[in-house]
Amino acid sequence: MRPRAFAALALVAAAAAAAGGFAAARTSRPRTGLQAIRHVIVIMQENRSFDSYFGTFPGADGIAHAICVPNGVGSCVRPFHESRDRSGGGAHGPLAGMEDVDGGKMDGFIRVSFGGLIRRCRRTPTAKSCAILRHPGLMGYYDARELPNYWKYAKSFVLSDRMFEPNWGWSLPAHLWLVSGWSARCSMPTDPSTCSSNLEGPTNGPSSTLTRYPHGPLYGWTDLTYLLHAHHVSWAYYVERGAAPDCDTGPISCYTRLEGKDTPGMWNPLPNFVTVRDNKQTRNVQPLARFYSAAQHGTLPAVSWITPNYATSEHPGASVRVGQAWVTRLVNAVMRSPDWKSSAIFLTWDDWGGFYDHVRPPHVDANGYGLRVPALLISPYARRGLVDHQTLSFDAYLKFIEDDFLGGARIDPKTDGRPDPRPTVREDVPQLGDLAQEFDFAQAPRPPLLLGPGP
Repeated sequence: MRPRAFAALALVAAAAAAAGGFAAARTSRPRTGLQAIRHVIVIMQENRSFDSYFGTFPGADGIAHAICVPNGVGSCVRPFHESRDRSGGGAHGPLAGMEDVDGGKMDGFIRVSFGGLIRRCRRTPTAKSCAILRHPGLMGYYDARELPNYWKYAKSFVLSDRMFEPNWGWSLPAHLWLVSGWSARCSMPTDPSTCSSNLEGPTNGPSSTLTRYPHGPLYGWTDLTYLLHAHHVSWAYYVERGAAPDCDTGPISCYTRLEGKDTPGMWNPLPNFVTVRDNKQTRNVQPLARFYSAAQHGTLPAVSWITPNYATSEHPGASVRVGQAWVTRLVNAVMRSPDWKSSAIFLTWDDWGGFYDHVRPPHVDANGYGLRVPALLISPYARRGLVDHQTLSFDAYLKFIEDDFLGGARIDPKTDGRPDPRPTVREDVPQLGDLAQEFDFAQAPRPPLLLGPGP
């Protein structure tokens, strides 16, 4: 299928790509409703729960409903204000998430992350190392004092208080889900039928095929870029160079060598999808500098994903202040761009990082949902100051892009022409809300809200 709008986009994108950039379609027809958005930018930061960033935000489902979480040594800990710029999180593998939730009791956070210490402290409760059980960083939360820009965006645009990680677990499955609606392991990556759901860590997880196929590709199932390419919709995945926390040691360290040791491999999975390589679109994974150039010149692609490095990620151990400033510069670049009036910026965090959250995730299938994460919409058409209570996950970003640019086509084995054995077409589950409800397309486009990168 080559609708005229997509054909026009192909011609414009091809000309821009020849110059090292992208351009979205410019048609003479006025765009109304969802099609007013011609540029979607998804920024994904790292490892924060909703309660840890917006638990005290007015109107949000926050820590007023929190419990006192047992610390395993006869006491419990309530959420407390955290003023340290760098704080520690907790265990965040798939089993850790399920144990944090503990059947809906939401009481496992300290026990899961400090199980070994708890056992030692029961024997020697006066040991200095036991002090952390009375004040673990994973129970801390920030507010407008530490996150002034994020809170300003939330008050001025849209905050989602029911955005759930689509899967149980850590960064790689979450980033795979962001671009493909699934996380799997493929015994033969070039054969989608050999892929099966997998959320585990590096040794047994979706990247573990690397030991058999050291030069990739690793991921044989269908990702969104397959449909974007088929419909001639421009896209880019912008990567901030630098180290990632899970790449320093262990099996995943060799995973990063596929794209260079200074690229966070588990935050940058697209080059190892069969579809991306077969379509010769690995060049669409680009250094972040090209994002700034595209924004400045009004040549942003239709769909952009942006991923940080460790220093700018807000991952536990990294500076929250530095990460917020980095995101602010990205947002400002779009707001200063000729493309601002047709853009939607979706900002979220890939997983909860072990931090406390009080809301039990809904059950969609065996893979998730996982725990809540913060999520913001920033757009000239965003409803002002809305706290969106719809149930959402990263699948909602796929759905929004598919509805906007693909006429509602889905990554669906029954319709996309490339069958894979994914258990669920997540964009179509009845629990999932619709991000289009966060927009008011009847209003005049709102002016930019430029913020300083520092508090």
